[in-house]
Amino acid sequence: MYINLKLFSKALYLSLFKTRFSLRRWAYVWFFTALFWVMWLIVAFGRALDHLIFPGFRRQPITRPVFIVAPPRSGTTLTQKLMSQDDDRFVHVKLYQTIFPSVTYQRIFDGIAWMDRHTGQALSKLISWMEKTLFGGWDDMHKLRFNQPEEDDGFFVYSFVTEAIYLLFPYVDELWEAGFADALPADDRRKLMRYYKSCLQRHLFANGPDKTLLSKATQSSGAVESLREAFPDARFITIIRHPYQSIASHVSVFYPVWRAHSPDIAKDSPVSKSYARQALCWYQHLFEFGLRMDPGRYYCIDYRDLIRDPQEALETLYQHFGWDLSDAFRARLEAATQRQQTFKSAHDYTLEEFGLSKEWIQEELGALLDHYSLAR
Repeated sequence: MYINLKLFSKALYLSLFKTRFSLRRWAYVWFFTALFWVMWLIVAFGRALDHLIFPGFRRQPITRPVFIVAPPRSGTTLTQKLMSQDDDRFVHVKLYQTIFPSVTYQRIFDGIAWMDRHTGQALSKLISWMEKTLFGGWDDMHKLRFNQPEEDDGFFVYSFVTEAIYLLFPYVDELWEAGFADALPADDRRKLMRYYKSCLQRHLFANGPDKTLLSKATQSSGAVESLREAFPDARFITIIRHPYQSIASHVSVFYPVWRAHSPDIAKDSPVSKSYARQALCWYQHLFEFGLRMDPGRYYCIDYRDLIRDPQEALETLYQHFGWDLSDAFRARLEAATQRQQTFKSAHDYTLEEFGLSKEWIQEELGALLDHYSLAR
């Protein structure tokens, strides 16, 4: 199972020896390190068992996968949730499946769920309570539940090539490749994609071998070239939201975690600006990627259209790729659209509170703003 030990070692070195000593921070880092390696070994063991018990996963084809890739806070979660309801066509990933990317473990969980359904569902009630306790505070920003559609970031955590590591190791410039896999050396990129492909093969084998994989990964905004090389017949869906809104929202999600382990990090600190810079680079990288892509394999949704009328936005997307909408999916889409149009987020943020400015974004992304007719 792949892990980028160079990035892992560098993150520990920066955190423990290149940052002013803090007992709180050291406690967070060592707790994470112990938990990370315990989980890594558990998952590696399950994946090793897969080769013995379910060797057929290695022959599982991944045909024309669909990747939803856009900078965080751009509507990717809504798009994934809407498309995942087309379950005759797509198979999506749930949070618990990204935490345990092993056919063996998924079969064990299937058995436990079957027993729970036939014994009063006490375990389901306990898990529901745990979810609300652990994740409830994030519901206005990103609702997390073990059995709901989720992005593929959990797969990448074990490789240590993911922007999620910036939650605990906020050294974005020094660990740039963690959130921008296309900047890795070619050999590391290939190893990362082989590992990722093996995760997706296992998932399809266990959950829908004849269906189309539907993947969502915001952190893949910096890995689209690697994805295109690894999956040459893939379809890519991106979403353009005004960077004035999404970049500020992006930083605001990570900031409370930084404050928890490092209270000295201010809102308008260099950490916030470095993280925003990576989000900005994702915008530029995806923009250039879209200009080079075959239009038959690429589609960009306007966030304004998605929020105004999700059903119409999805119908236009389906027309672009030549997919039919079943009556059952259309009905689910209508119901989801009605729910979405009554939703209002309580998540508040501005660029200025993080030391960022519209002028900076205009200077860096002027061509993109003009291309998509986004107001300056």
